[in-house]
Amino acid sequence: MLKEGLSFTSKMNVTTEKTALAIGSGDLPILATPALLALMENAAMNAVVHELEDGQSTVGGEISSSHVKPTGLGKQVSATATLIKVEGRKLYFRVIAHEDGKLLGEGTHLRFVVDKVRFLSKLT
Repeated sequence: MLKEGLSFTSKMNVTTEKTALAIGSGDLPILATPALLALMENAAMNAVVHELEDGQSTVGGEISSSHVKPTGLGKQVSATATLIKVEGRKLYFRVIAHEDGKLLGEGTHLRFVVDKVRFLSKLT
């Protein structure tokens, strides 16, 4: 059952593939903001995945987050997503990321519950 308070923490190591230089979002070998946002989305997805009905999934609709500290290669980053509001198919999350106990970024994320088959049928 989808209810407020569901939470999950995802972790990743900063590898070359996750740097701004590799992704193209910048020209430095530091954690790329798109990689940080993907980790936050992953945490939100995993916070609710076990509460969905068979054939359902969630998809991201909006994310807004700060990214306040650079993170170098080899560091581990964690992102925690907590479900703060359920409004029909809309799921609202608070997301927060840390590196070595220091705030890396925080914000909000909106996901939608979808029927997998129906959703994928919309592809052209």
